[in-house]
Amino acid sequence: MVLLIHKTAFMSDNDYSGRAALTICEALLLALNDHNILPEKEIVGVLRDSAITHENATGSESELETHRAIAALINRIIDGGNSVRRP
Repeated sequence: MVLLIHKTAFMSDNDYSGRAALTICEALLLALNDHNILPEKEIVGVLRDSAITHENATGSESELETHRAIAALINRIIDGGNSVRRP
């Protein structure tokens, strides 16, 4: 997983917080795999569980739109095979 974070004039503190959290979680998952603590299938399982949580979320239409976007992003990470480092 490699994410590039670019600052734009339209980003809010929430955007920065979300990107920081994603980067930190990415680093933790990579480290857990690199040190043979969690195998790739478990890491993908964590990501799938996270996506499903957002897919099943309830709330206002605005909140649901946010949850759907988050689930889609997590699913793209899974589909891209970037959940662990490749040799």
